Amino acid sequence: MLIYLAYKNNNNILIKIKKIIYIYCFIFFLFIIKIKNIIEKKININNSLYKKIFKLNIKKNVKVCICTLGKKENNYIREFVEYYKKLKVDKIFLYDNNELNGENFNTILYDYININFVEIINYRGKISPQLNIFNDCYKKNNRAYDWLIFYDIDEFIHLKNYSNIKYFLNEKKFKKCNLIYLNCIRHTDNDLLYYDNRTLKDRFPKINWKSKMYTVKSIIRGNLKGFKFKTTHWLNRNLIGCNFLGKIIKPSKKTKIEKDFNKSFYKLYYIDHYSFKSTEEYINKIIKGDGIYGFNKKNQYRKIKLYFKYNKITKEKIYLIENKTGLNLTKYKLELNKKY
Repeated sequence: MLIYLAYKNNNNILIKIKKIIYIYCFIFFLFIIKIKNIIEKKININNSLYKKIFKLNIKKNVKVCICTLGKKENNYIREFVEYYKKLKVDKIFLYDNNELNGENFNTILYDYININFVEIINYRGKISPQLNIFNDCYKKNNRAYDWLIFYDIDEFIHLKNYSNIKYFLNEKKFKKCNLIYLNCIRHTDNDLLYYDNRTLKDRFPKINWKSKMYTVKSIIRGNLKGFKFKTTHWLNRNLIGCNFLGKIIKPSKKTKIEKDFNKSFYKLYYIDHYSFKSTEEYINKIIKGDGIYGFNKKNQYRKIKLYFKYNKITKEKIYLIENKTGLNLTKYKLELNKKY
């Protein structure tokens, strides 16, 4: 009997010790996770020591390209190319949509063309070509690349803690995703009237966080059979699309837009959209038309409305726009007079 009681007491002690060990192991596990999160904030995610410690599963030789088009973008194209070169994109397919006798990208990007980082495709003189260009680029290159990015020249992907886009795209959370959607954040005009040769980042640091675009731009997995763009900004219902958290987005039949994003993470992963720039540059953007609507008076007024929705209305801006476009901005003059 005494032997049994002694055994039972020892067994109870062992159970208690095991429970204590389990609790301490769990606390230690939480501590490691906390340290990992702190490290991610303090150092770059592609730091070699970090990779060794946490054994990031990075697919070797993952290939990423960008498909984009440009018209009268010589002042900005080099900044765009250099940004994505640093982000470790493998190649940029640039569709030249300038006028037949207009600007030429070759003189600006000759060094990147020579090392085969940029390939120029002739699409000069064509109106509203964006969908055709995106479909052409995917069809020709989807087998050679794991991921294809479809952004405009004024769109710069923002990835917190990643200086190599391949590490982001190779996250396990995207394993089941065919498309990754990111929303755009618009930068304001910073009350600049005219162009100067500083970078976009230096000239337009201010972000209007109220300007979160519920439309999206896509990063698309390669080798998808039968994929075709029907629109450039909305969710694709036929493929498995994820937001930046890896959450699968299933748009309802009634809506085309993604409203399901986590606001606390929105400032970590998004697209810096320099859609306005200075007033002078925005005027030039209005005059040249765009890749979807082309030259359209109604669309020009729509763009002015968008401009003054997120940028301060001033007499100088109104005068400059009216003088260069011939548009009637009486509405905004009256609105300005009410304020003073």
